[in-house]
Amino acid sequence: MNIDGQTELIAHIGHPTHSFKSPLIYNPYFEKEGINAVVVPMGCLAEHYPVFLKSVFTLTNIRGALITMPHKVTTLDLLEEVTPTVKVAGACNAVKLDAKGRLVGDMFDGAGFVRGVKRKGFDLHGQRVLVVGTGGVGSAIAASLAAEQIAAISLFDVNTSVCDGLAKRLQSEYPHIKVQVGSNDPDGHDLVVNATPMGMNEGDPLPMNVSRIAPETLVGEVVMRQEMTAFLTAAQNRGCKVQVGSDMLFEQIPAYLEYFGLKTTAPEVLRNVARLA
Repeated sequence: MNIDGQTELIAHIGHPTHSFKSPLIYNPYFEKEGINAVVVPMGCLAEHYPVFLKSVFTLTNIRGALITMPHKVTTLDLLEEVTPTVKVAGACNAVKLDAKGRLVGDMFDGAGFVRGVKRKGFDLHGQRVLVVGTGGVGSAIAASLAAEQIAAISLFDVNTSVCDGLAKRLQSEYPHIKVQVGSNDPDGHDLVVNATPMGMNEGDPLPMNVSRIAPETLVGEVVMRQEMTAFLTAAQNRGCKVQVGSDMLFEQIPAYLEYFGLKTTAPEVLRNVARLA
């Protein structure tokens, strides 16, 4: 990859950086397409982040920033404008300067999940959704699903205060959606999402009673360590269509590229060029 005086930077900000996967996907894609940009990991401790983020955007060749842990929540108070998705999720993972020079942000974790679902031909309009696990990724998925005009969403988390907080934010931004909390029963839902680590390995307790999932239900997972988790395998054995966790990663990158005004592509292209092994 050639880096010269015209190269634009996308900062990948978080801590620690050793687990970052994005440079291994974006940069091979940029090289393949002749896009003069590069994703650069930037390790930043929490106490330095507010000053660092604003400093990064004083660079004249900055295109944008990917934000990861532990800064996704902190970012909200550092921006001048955010999307409804960010407000509901309570977190932000993409920052750029708008035409007015303001720092603005969006959240694409949930967008990746939604794009994957829609690519499989699933129409979210008017559907009933269950999201089990309302931490960072679960909240982002719930926020993006709400933006697709679903009819109802059920939320469950062992941390009831986190779950209740997400429910209130959803009701505030999307008052037309029926929001329920307190049950992980998948019966009566058209789409079921496991946004917890449960069911990742054989022998793990599953996040819900799989026997209560109707065969016509679409079942999604966020775990990326393996394609077919015990939970997805059990759902597939019920006759359900499933979405693996890595779909969320590869589907959200085209959304990022569009957000940053760069040439976008298909998830399949990104999978082919990625150097994750």
